[in-house]
Amino acid sequence: MTNISEEVRSWLLNFNKAIVNKNNRDFSIKLLKDLFFDDSHWRDILALTWKIQTFSGSKNIIHILYDSLLDYSAGGFVVNDERTVPREVIRGGKNVVEAILKFKTKFGECDGIVRLYQDREDPTKFRAWSLLTALHELNSSNNSKDEVYKNSFKGPNWLDIRNEDKLYKDREPEVIVVGSGQAGLSIAARLKQQNIDTLIVDKNDRVGDNWRNRYHSLKLHNQTHVNHLPYMPFPSTWPTYIPKDKLAGWFEYYAESMELNVWTQTTFLGAEYNEFEKKWIVNLKLSDGNLKIMKPKHIVMAIGVSSVPNRTKIPGAENYKGKIIHSTDYNNGKNYKDKNILVFGTGTSAHDVAQDLYVHGANVKIVQRSPSMVVNVEPSAQLPYELYREGPSTDDCDLITISTPLSVLKKTHQLLTEKTKELDKPLLDQLKKVGFNLEFGDDGTGWQFKYLTRGGGYYFNVGASDLIADGKIGIIQFSDIIDFTSSGIKMKSGDHHDIDLMVTATGYKGQEHVVEKLFGKSVVENIGPIWGFDNKTQELRNMWMQTKQPGLWFHAGSLAQCRIFSKFLALQIKAINEGVLI
Repeated sequence: MTNISEEVRSWLLNFNKAIVNKNNRDFSIKLLKDLFFDDSHWRDILALTWKIQTFSGSKNIIHILYDSLLDYSAGGFVVNDERTVPREVIRGGKNVVEAILKFKTKFGECDGIVRLYQDREDPTKFRAWSLLTALHELNSSNNSKDEVYKNSFKGPNWLDIRNEDKLYKDREPEVIVVGSGQAGLSIAARLKQQNIDTLIVDKNDRVGDNWRNRYHSLKLHNQTHVNHLPYMPFPSTWPTYIPKDKLAGWFEYYAESMELNVWTQTTFLGAEYNEFEKKWIVNLKLSDGNLKIMKPKHIVMAIGVSSVPNRTKIPGAENYKGKIIHSTDYNNGKNYKDKNILVFGTGTSAHDVAQDLYVHGANVKIVQRSPSMVVNVEPSAQLPYELYREGPSTDDCDLITISTPLSVLKKTHQLLTEKTKELDKPLLDQLKKVGFNLEFGDDGTGWQFKYLTRGGGYYFNVGASDLIADGKIGIIQFSDIIDFTSSGIKMKSGDHHDIDLMVTATGYKGQEHVVEKLFGKSVVENIGPIWGFDNKTQELRNMWMQTKQPGLWFHAGSLAQCRIFSKFLALQIKAINEGVLI
């Protein structure tokens, strides 16, 4: 390949030339068309449209891109010399030149990523396959605090001020964040750095309880270096996979260190929007049992993709007279030695519960109702995060990650899924032999798209699949159960299994369920589905962006997603508060 940096600079020279020729639209449009392939993609994150959306195909890109560049007074597109240098990489199975850019608009500083490759029909030209434009910082942003040292021996000290600030005696928060997990903490930290007064409310006793109170043996299934929260990376001495209680403790420490205002033991009962005042009327139940009304401009729902257990009853299970619990109510198996346990489900929770019961001496069988995806936690489940081991900083990796348009992301995960099937073939073959039904996502897109579209439906194997393959944990197909009895299940084969406990790992309800309960049916109908992809924008629905309900935002996902997109959510709230964005 020719000189990479030279090809990028040549492309940028022509791109900037198209922008500055404002008086000759036809010339600029023609020049832009010549810079993009027909099957190119442009993803904009607030920089040029104040939206998170993706356009595909040059015929759908060029005119909108050009008009947006002019409307936002965008210019000065250059390689960002302070970030990873332009380099040749493979993205979506294609060899491309990838360069991190910077530019300015009338609203602020922006980042960009362009991916180029050589035109086969005209080898003298490199055209763009994908372009990312992303707002980095508003002109009015304040992400640093320069303080001159002074000490008042008579006045309140730092702790006095912090304790008073948390009380909200004589003021209203601008933003109320519901939930103090990774979503709530990350957005509150970002808002704090923008000088936006933010209060987190959480029904739990302590920050971190959303992890602390889960089953005893839980660890994160992706590696530590991917999971940092904003501003405070985990120590380099931490284990590769973080145990739940260690993570919970870090969340508590993070809230204190980042000076976040948190009210625990506080239940968000619901809210109504006052159209005249452009504020919410929020009802809270405090830790002392008293009710309090607050009036923020914004509410950020940070309760997770799947926070409400789906306690769907197993058909026929009403005949069983023993104990039935949902997996969210399961803690550990120390009281079930030599007991016969049936676990309904084959997702992550079901596998983890079954494995925990097995190691505590229980006789466990899993009931499979539909095919599932199984991926070995190493190396297969870590393949999507290989970028974070390539050398760029976490900030650069985050930017590269969000620069991938949906169709390319699907292709990437189809390739990764095929690779995982090859790596995991011995285990998968053995699972098939014992009667475990496998599948690999829509169009073979694998586990990550199962997460992005439905929030689950897969398992990272940390041992349970090996136990199933070895026959140590039994597998039963739900279709082979013909009846439930008062003491267990009756099989088509004529066998009867006595059961001491049934655990239903039947997943969780979508966020719409929570929204309807807290805000009313009209709000749900107004904003539409949450999570899963919108075909038009090619983005997750109602996530991290303005919804049709003013002042209502949704923030959820993995630790990495929360770290990345909290920045853009905070920038939008800042822009609205300052009248930049309506």
